[in-house]
Amino acid sequence: MKQIADNHVFAVVMAGGIGSKLWPLSRKKSPKQFLHFFDGGTMIRKTVERIAGVVRMENILIITGKQHWRLVNDSLPDFDADNIIIEPTIRDTATCIALATTFIRKRDPDAVTIVLPADHLVLDEEQFLKTVAKGVGLAREQRGLITVGIHPDRPETRYGYIQVEPSVMIGEENDDPADDDIALFRVKTFAEKPDIATAEQFLQSRDFWWNSGVFIWHVDDISREYRRSLPDLFEDMQNIHAFIGTERQESVIEDVYSWIHPVSIAYGIMEKAEKVFMLAGNFGWTDLGSWDEVIKVGLGLEGRDMDGSEVIMLDSKDVFVRKPHGKAVVTIGVDDLIVVDTPDALLICRKEQSGEVSKAVEMMRREEGLEGFL
Repeated sequence: MKQIADNHVFAVVMAGGIGSKLWPLSRKKSPKQFLHFFDGGTMIRKTVERIAGVVRMENILIITGKQHWRLVNDSLPDFDADNIIIEPTIRDTATCIALATTFIRKRDPDAVTIVLPADHLVLDEEQFLKTVAKGVGLAREQRGLITVGIHPDRPETRYGYIQVEPSVMIGEENDDPADDDIALFRVKTFAEKPDIATAEQFLQSRDFWWNSGVFIWHVDDISREYRRSLPDLFEDMQNIHAFIGTERQESVIEDVYSWIHPVSIAYGIMEKAEKVFMLAGNFGWTDLGSWDEVIKVGLGLEGRDMDGSEVIMLDSKDVFVRKPHGKAVVTIGVDDLIVVDTPDALLICRKEQSGEVSKAVEMMRREEGLEGFL
């Protein structure tokens, strides 16, 4: 896949998350996007390298928290520091995307932007690039907001959902829209993370898709929706826009962030937008949102052992052990367990409950004396 021959195409890589779902390996000081789940680099490095397949490197921006910019530099030492946007504090995705859009508008008022998380896994990179390249063209043609959806293969409670109107399809014609991996649909509604019964209904209906968190739009179109749905935030970003590139840039951003209330892009913008489309993605996507998901995709973690070096399993089945080198682990008479050991913290849970790790992390956050382990 060649780069899009268009200087007006930008990418924003969001790298501000904490990644508590993969505790204790992922922590506040070193969250998931800065970990080595791949041969050849951290997740953020692989994300940047992937999107560089269609976007010029000088047009790729990374937005991250103040506490993580050194980790960005460690992962991408040759990345242009001027393309790293620092958030003073985390104010959720609507604010993050608004700030990145403000920087892009300053550089190119005619830009089309691809927004994507830094910590997701894509197994079929060629198909991913084909999908987002098509999305760029459609964003210019349709002048609406485009989100990339993933057709679900199971009832999943960890993802938000997108409901589409199957009878309204733009750009492709196919008797079975679910089989067309680059079809465009009109979005009917967005749904928050469901309970298991609702997720089952979504799966059976075939018009609900997982929300991948990948968006494509023209800066004018997303700015219009901010002005309409989040006018206060839009005005705050206008104030920042005036100081980008000046000595006051950092201080103005810090001042504005001191009063901004967190809001997600789904709730703040996408659910209220007038013209929203979903581009169907079929490129082997996962957000690696649980240890069970890590196991399912078969990632080879450094220091991970499953019935291998320094691990003895007696009368044990389907036990996943991730530990530091130089430590022996023995399991006896246990099945379907996940064991993740780090120098200062240990996780033991059943595979089917690995999605509840973030709940345990929240309990630790409220418990006096445990903050240092987060």
